[in-house]
Amino acid sequence: MSIGKNTRINDKFSNIDIENYFTKEQIEGLMFEYSKINKNYQSAIKEITTKLEILDADFQLRHMHNPIHSIGSRVKSPESIAEKIVRKGLSMDLRDVSKSLLDIAGVRVICNYIEDIYLIAGLLKGQSDIRTIREVDYIKNPKENGYRSLHLVIAVPVFFVDRVEEIPVEVQIRTIAMDFWASLEHQLRYKSKGDIPQFIAKELKECAETIAETDLKMERIHSFLDSIELNPALGD
Repeated sequence: MSIGKNTRINDKFSNIDIENYFTKEQIEGLMFEYSKINKNYQSAIKEITTKLEILDADFQLRHMHNPIHSIGSRVKSPESIAEKIVRKGLSMDLRDVSKSLLDIAGVRVICNYIEDIYLIAGLLKGQSDIRTIREVDYIKNPKENGYRSLHLVIAVPVFFVDRVEEIPVEVQIRTIAMDFWASLEHQLRYKSKGDIPQFIAKELKECAETIAETDLKMERIHSFLDSIELNPALGD
């Protein structure tokens, strides 16, 4: 992140001039602390993704079904952290920020069916070394714009050479259909600089509801086919 006179946090937040909020020394301090803790958050992500991959493989072995379609991850960039510091009015000390921002490390789990979401969440939360900090269910209680996903913030122990550190990771679990909608909605919001016209917002919400209905239909089809496997007479 450069620190020239016209430095801005990033294009998405181009209306925020970083030097109106932070001194050069504060920016340099943020970059220095970020380089130190980035490794820790990447390590926590590895711990979580490994757990998820093992759960998926074991479930496939036992039930001939992979509940997880794909897994993605990211650590917030220093620009994104800086923007959130401004928006939330937090201290510039990244050691304090890391205690306040629980989504610096993020893992996104894409599942095939809604029931897979709750299955994976339950198996992950049930592990003895995992501590659940927060859970928000936007599937049962969608956001106003139609967004659906299950959000968990969990703490996972990471074993370093000289210590064990518990690090929070935000895990978002959603279906392929939910992810399709969320990705396009995000692109459209970015394109319109966050100010989506009301009629477009209405259309997007209707699309979200249609996609949610499709998710339920696909799950019913999947359940029916499972039933046929157990009782072939049902397919007659």
